[in-house]
Amino acid sequence: MQEISKGANVSLTALSEDAGAVVVSLSWSSASGAGDADVSVLLVDANGKVRSEDDFYFYNNPAAADGSVQLLGKTPTGNGDEDRIGVDLTAVPEGVERIVVAASQYGGARFGDLDDLRMTVADRSGEPLVGFSIHDAGVETAFIFGELYRRGEEWKFRAVGQGYETGLAGLATDFGIAVNEEAEEAGEPGAAGDGADTDASAVVAMDKAPDAEPEPVAPAPIPASTPAPAPAEPVAVPAQTRGRGPRTTTTKKKVTLPRAAKSSLAENDSWRPARLFPVPTLKSDKEREVRATSVLLSVMAQVPEFGRRLTAAFGAPAGRMQTFTEVSLPHGDTPRRPDGVIRVERAGKLWTALLETKTNGNPLKPEQVQEYMDIAARRGYEAVITLSNDVALEGAPMVDVKIDGRRKHKVSLWHLSWAEVAHQAQMLIHHEGVGNAAHAWLLQELLEYLRHDQSGCHGFQNMGAAWVPVRKGIEDETLASDDPRAVEVVESWERLIRQVCLRLGGELGQKALPVQRVRRGSDQRARRAAAAERLCLDGRLTAELRIDGTSSVIAVTADLRTGKVRTCVDVPAPEGSYPLTTVKRLVRLLAEAPADLHVETLVEAGNGPRGTLERLRPEPGDLLPKGGAAPTGFRLSLIKGMGSTRGNAESGFIRSVDEAVSRFHQGVVAHLGPVEARAGRRG
Repeated sequence: MQEISKGANVSLTALSEDAGAVVVSLSWSSASGAGDADVSVLLVDANGKVRSEDDFYFYNNPAAADGSVQLLGKTPTGNGDEDRIGVDLTAVPEGVERIVVAASQYGGARFGDLDDLRMTVADRSGEPLVGFSIHDAGVETAFIFGELYRRGEEWKFRAVGQGYETGLAGLATDFGIAVNEEAEEAGEPGAAGDGADTDASAVVAMDKAPDAEPEPVAPAPIPASTPAPAPAEPVAVPAQTRGRGPRTTTTKKKVTLPRAAKSSLAENDSWRPARLFPVPTLKSDKEREVRATSVLLSVMAQVPEFGRRLTAAFGAPAGRMQTFTEVSLPHGDTPRRPDGVIRVERAGKLWTALLETKTNGNPLKPEQVQEYMDIAARRGYEAVITLSNDVALEGAPMVDVKIDGRRKHKVSLWHLSWAEVAHQAQMLIHHEGVGNAAHAWLLQELLEYLRHDQSGCHGFQNMGAAWVPVRKGIEDETLASDDPRAVEVVESWERLIRQVCLRLGGELGQKALPVQRVRRGSDQRARRAAAAERLCLDGRLTAELRIDGTSSVIAVTADLRTGKVRTCVDVPAPEGSYPLTTVKRLVRLLAEAPADLHVETLVEAGNGPRGTLERLRPEPGDLLPKGGAAPTGFRLSLIKGMGSTRGNAESGFIRSVDEAVSRFHQGVVAHLGPVEARAGRRG
C-alpha cells in the first residue's frame, strides 16, 4: 500500500488493474473509547457544487439508486471505529467530477479529541492501494479526509485533510447545501449557527414534520436520462438538531425482507405457495432457457437497483432500462434470434447488449456467440453478454471469438453466471435493500425461481470430464505430472471456489473473494499450469478466500489422496497478553464451535501443542508450549469427508466443499468476533 501526505495525489488506475470499484475506509480511535463521527459523501460537479440534495449521502441516505455510492457502516476496532464506503466508479454519473469523503462530529466534540485519523482506499478485490493519515486535527467539528476525482479516463485520489470549525453546516455550504436561516435565528441549540451540534439530518431535510410551517422545497431529483446542470443557487433546506424533534430524511428507507418466514396457513407440507414464476411445467432445456431469460430480464427492467447492479460491470450507463425477448435481427439469409436484448438510455444515447442464455449446464456455442458479436458490430451495439451456469475465470475466455480489427466499432464480450444473478438478488433483498416492498417481493420470487430444481439456473455444478480420471490417477499414483487434464481440474476448482465465495457473501451481506498470492499482472495460464503440476505431485487442491471488511482468510485444502477437505484459519496471539490468559480467552470464544475442531499452538520454531476442542475445553493450559515459549498464534482446522463424484449431488465433490466452508465459517470464524484471523497453512 502506498502512503501519501496531505495535498498529494495518486492515480488509482496505476495502482491496480481492478480499481473500477473501490472501498474507502475512514478510521479513528479514542483513548476513552467514546469518540465517534458520522461519515458523509458529496458528489460535486465541475463548479464544485452538488447538482441536487440527492448528491449528499449520509446515515439517513446511505446509498445511491444507481449503485455508485453505498455507505457500508461502521466496524468496531480496538479503541475506535472504521467506517467504510463502497464506490462503483463505473457507475458515477458523467456530470460528477469529484467524490468528496468527509466526516462530522456533534455534541461539542472536536476531531482533535480523536487519534489515528486515517483514510485508506482498497480496490475491488479488497487489496489496500493508498493510505493517508491526518496528524494536525484540532478544534474542527467537520473534516474532509480526501476525494476521488476524474482526470480524463482515469480516477485519482487526493489527500485533502481540510477541517471546518463551523461543523457540517460550514462544509455543506461550501458545496452548495445551505442551512435554513430561520432555524439559526430561532436560537435552538445545535442549529447551524452553533455548528458543533449540526448533523447530516440538520443540513438536509426533505419530508416536513406534521403541522409544520411551509418549508423551502429542494429541486426535484434530475432524471437519470437527463444531463445534470449545475444548480443556480445553493439547495436551501431547514436545519434540525440531532435528537430534538422529529427526524427528517432525504430518502425513503430501503426495503429488505425478513429472513424468518411467516407462519404458514397451509394444512400440511404438501401445499405449495403460489409463485409468480412457476417452474414445474418446464420439460425441455429450450423451455428453461426461454423462461429463465424472460423472468430475469423482466425483473431487471422493473427493479432499477437490480438491473443496474448486473449491467454496471459491463460498461452500461445508469439510465432508463428496457429489456426484450424474441428479437429477430438480420444476418445473411437467415435472421438470428438472440435470447434477449438489454437497452439503457442515458442523455439521449443508447447502450445495447445482446444476451445469449444457457441453463442446466449446457455449454455455450462459440459459433453462435460469434454470430451475435458480428451482428452487434454491424449494428453499433456495445456488448454481447453470455449467461450460463459456468463461472468465468480471469485470463480464460468462456468462448473463443474472432474480432475483426478493421471495424472501428468495438463490441465487448462479457460473461455472467446464474450464481452471480442469485447473489446480487440476495444481497439486495436481505442486506442492502431496494426502493419499495413490491421490488423486494419481485426479487424474492426471482430467487425462489432460480433455486427451484427445475429452473436449470443453479450455477457451477460439474467438475468436468477430467475429474474422475485425474482423481483416480492420483489415488493409484499413475497420473503424469504433465497430464493436461490436471489443468482442467484446476480451472474447475477455481470456478467452484468463486461460486463458494458468492454463496458465502450472499449469506453474510459482505463480499467474499478468492485470494491469489501472485504478482499482479502475472500470466494466469502459467499459474494454473504450476498448480496442476503441484496437484499431480501431492494430490491437493488449495485455495484461500477472504471476507471483505475483515482480516479473516479461510484456507481450503481438498486432499484427493485421503478424501478429506480441510478448512483452516490462523488466529494471532494478542501482544502483551499472558499466555494462559490468551488460551483461556480463545477457548471461551470457541464455546459454541464444533467439538471436533482441531487447535494447534503456533510457535516461532518447531511445532506447538495440538488437540481437539473437546479435549482442550476442560484444560486450556494444554495449549501452552513447553519450555515457556510464548505462542505466536493458533491454527484452527476442521476436517470432513470429501465427496467423490463430479456433480452437485449429496455425494458430490462440489457440495462437500461448499458445506465444509459453510460449516467452518458458521461454527468457527463467526465466533472469533474481533479476533483477527489470517490464512492457515494449507497442509
